[in-house]
Amino acid sequence: MTVIAGIGFTAPWILLGLLALPVLWIILRAVPPAPIRRLFPAVTLLLGLQDDESVSDRTPWWLLLLRMLAAAALIIGLAGPVLNPSRDETGTGPLLLVFDASWAGASDWSRRLNLIDTQLTEAGRAGQPVALLRLSDPEPPVFQSAEAWRSRLPGLMPMPWQPDAALIEMALSSLDTLEGGFDTHWFSDAIDYDGREQLLPALQARGAVTVFQTDAPIIGLLPARYEDGAIQLTATRSRPDGVQSVTILAQGRDPAGNMRMLQSATAEFAEGETQAQTALSLPSELRARITRFELQSLRSAGAITLTDDSLRRREVALIAGNRNREGLELLSPLHYLTQVLIPTADFVDGTLLEVLPAKPDVIVLADVATLSGQEEAELVEWIEQGGLLLRFAGPRMAASDLGRDEEDILLPVRLRSGGRTVGGAMSWGEAKGLAPFAETSPFHGLSVPEDVTVTTQVMAQPDPNLADRAIASLSDGTPLVTRKALGLGQVVLFHVTADAEWSSLPLSGLFVEMLDRLAVASSAKAREEAQLQGTTWAPAQVLDGFGGLSDAGNLAGIDGVLLASGEIGPDLRPGIYENGKQRLALNVLSEEAELSPAVWPANVPVRGQQRNRETPLGGPLLSFALILLVIDVIVSLALSGRLGLARAAALILGAVVASPQGHAQDGAETGFALSSTNELVLAHVLTGDRKVDDVALAGLRGLSDTLFYRTSVEPAAPIGVDLERDELAFFPLLYWPVTPDQPLPSDEAYSKLNAYLRSGGMILFDTRDADIARFGTASPNGRKLQQLAAPLDIPPLEPVPRDHVLTRAFYLLQDFPGRYVGPEVWVEAAPPDAQQIEGMPFRNLNDGVTPVVIGGNDWASAWAVDRNGQALLPVGRGYAGERQRELAHRFGVNLVMHVLTGNYKSDQVHVPALLDRLGQ
Repeated sequence: MTVIAGIGFTAPWILLGLLALPVLWIILRAVPPAPIRRLFPAVTLLLGLQDDESVSDRTPWWLLLLRMLAAAALIIGLAGPVLNPSRDETGTGPLLLVFDASWAGASDWSRRLNLIDTQLTEAGRAGQPVALLRLSDPEPPVFQSAEAWRSRLPGLMPMPWQPDAALIEMALSSLDTLEGGFDTHWFSDAIDYDGREQLLPALQARGAVTVFQTDAPIIGLLPARYEDGAIQLTATRSRPDGVQSVTILAQGRDPAGNMRMLQSATAEFAEGETQAQTALSLPSELRARITRFELQSLRSAGAITLTDDSLRRREVALIAGNRNREGLELLSPLHYLTQVLIPTADFVDGTLLEVLPAKPDVIVLADVATLSGQEEAELVEWIEQGGLLLRFAGPRMAASDLGRDEEDILLPVRLRSGGRTVGGAMSWGEAKGLAPFAETSPFHGLSVPEDVTVTTQVMAQPDPNLADRAIASLSDGTPLVTRKALGLGQVVLFHVTADAEWSSLPLSGLFVEMLDRLAVASSAKAREEAQLQGTTWAPAQVLDGFGGLSDAGNLAGIDGVLLASGEIGPDLRPGIYENGKQRLALNVLSEEAELSPAVWPANVPVRGQQRNRETPLGGPLLSFALILLVIDVIVSLALSGRLGLARAAALILGAVVASPQGHAQDGAETGFALSSTNELVLAHVLTGDRKVDDVALAGLRGLSDTLFYRTSVEPAAPIGVDLERDELAFFPLLYWPVTPDQPLPSDEAYSKLNAYLRSGGMILFDTRDADIARFGTASPNGRKLQQLAAPLDIPPLEPVPRDHVLTRAFYLLQDFPGRYVGPEVWVEAAPPDAQQIEGMPFRNLNDGVTPVVIGGNDWASAWAVDRNGQALLPVGRGYAGERQRELAHRFGVNLVMHVLTGNYKSDQVHVPALLDRLGQ
């Protein structure tokens, strides 16, 4: 492509025709020789006669100019002019497009695809064959036409892992199948990884290499940890560029079982720092519901950390060595344990052999000294599978021979016979307090109250392992709590009773904190090879590159050792893994992960991903030339006397106003325009499925009635629109139900849709599949939505945040159900710099209306009414169903109010601050 004065030309040689314009001017302007005057008497007879038809002796200059403009417009239009052409240098040889295609590039994936599409367009003009190589999933590249690759772009997706040395080696091997030289455009995710420095020289040996990557730092989220009574969250970034704040959302299920945001926290990167930390202190019940943490407005697998059994509600079995008589509950050895665990655990009742098949998370044995052979064997098997056995001492244990001669498998240490009594009437010493907890103890960080004392305890035999297994001690150094690992589980022994008979520990808040720390530590499976040796974990759900969870399907099980030491990749996908009742989360980033920016050699040009959209001008110029030629014909007829001036003016006006690309304004289209603009009208997109279209029309009728009765908005009857034929600018809102078989719109229809979105219109995409799938490509409707939306100019999206205007445009809402209750509704993402400022209780979100709202709750079915105003389709059951239908109507009202008024609700909150500053 040749660029002249900022405009590109695909066929610049045609512009040579402009050189012929002066010659054409001279030819058209040429005048024959002037006639010789001779006096002829008979001519006097013609004096006084008038000729109604006159012929000009030469062409007027302005008509010549008109013809020159038409010829110039025709020549320039045929030369293929393009506004905002790409100035990238294009060659004529083969072109290899290389993609990192990892999670780090998922957040701006649509922008990257637009850039790739532009480069494929340029390669197609230049006749360059193109091949694609995805480093995160390398396959042998094959050179094909650029148009063939353009049709495959929607199927090009990032992977939830980064390229590594093994994948780069596969990519290098695939390059050996290519013959000859080629240029390379490398689309980098701006993150360094092993093997990149080996691939670059191999590509440079074949031709020029140009790198395209974003200038913004890449941000990820490390796995959540539970420490010091709070959930510790850490965000990391690739470059320490200035102060930056990120919002971390805790997603989980509410009491009704619906996915929603449960809590949020803000972490701030300091100047020069690559990590930002924050903590969430939540009640145990709420903490157990969390399934994932994610960075707001970032759509990538690295911006998500999944949770496993470490935060869920425990199942605990309490078994005591002796039972007190009825009416003496306060003297029961299980009384204090029960009161501590009621808020955080569910109890499994029964004998030991009865509760073991239920596989609880924790089994508590309070002063149980003797177990049968069957009980001991089954209990050991349960612990080795990941259970926690929590034992408390007591008179029975002190009087038994348990663990005297050799270490018992169900005890952490060997015990001395009898017990130790201090501070009693028969003792010389005083009651002992607790020593501060060591850094290696799970209780580290807890404060030790001075009033917690121990008067009696069972003593541990000196042993080489005693120091490592003691996790709490008395002030004189004797162990108070010991622990040992057994398979995937562990055994913990309190050397005092579970009641207040031997110590005041059960009466203190420290006892609650210690049990809480132990319960968390027991379920957070340590991924050490020794503990996971010999186990197999089946994948239940896996992450895609955008951070979406989907069913693992028939993926093979993973050896437990790989979960501890393996690298995330095609053979080890991030997600949720199960082993029996145990659940283990394998996240994209590990706790030690660091994001290093990609640094390129000085001889490699690095460019950004911002590209202006090219606008072809050939069509408008050819249309302009055609109009000028029509005007020229009309003017020529008028000058020759064959057409009246008034009629000529009317024809010229019609030629100027008429557009070759417009629709014929017949009576039907005029009626459509009038009916759509006289009053506010809601519209739905016709899908070709009669049943779906009828429900959509009935749904908008019901929503229009709700608006009429509850608000000042009085819509007219809704209508259906044909994207290929009808004008969209008349409608503030389009409801688009997605069906798996509806055809894709044409390029002209997509042009209208993009113009509609850019001019302030809103499209509500409804996949109507929330009953069977979450948002994404897990259903045929979701996959069809991805195809429908690919050519649309849609900004980055995020689930509706709690402070979005859509939650308070008319009604106060946090859920947006339809006929179904889906997990998420997606809107335009807030800008990265959206912050909460003084006088404004909500963040400063995008100033306009979100162009799209995406969900799958089948809102039209919930709104749908017949001609008499009666609901057409059932929603839920009983009162709960009617309540759900009411919330669906409220969501519809908020949606229409949002599209009509924008973010005025956010603007109104400035009023108190303004009045305060004015002293009012």
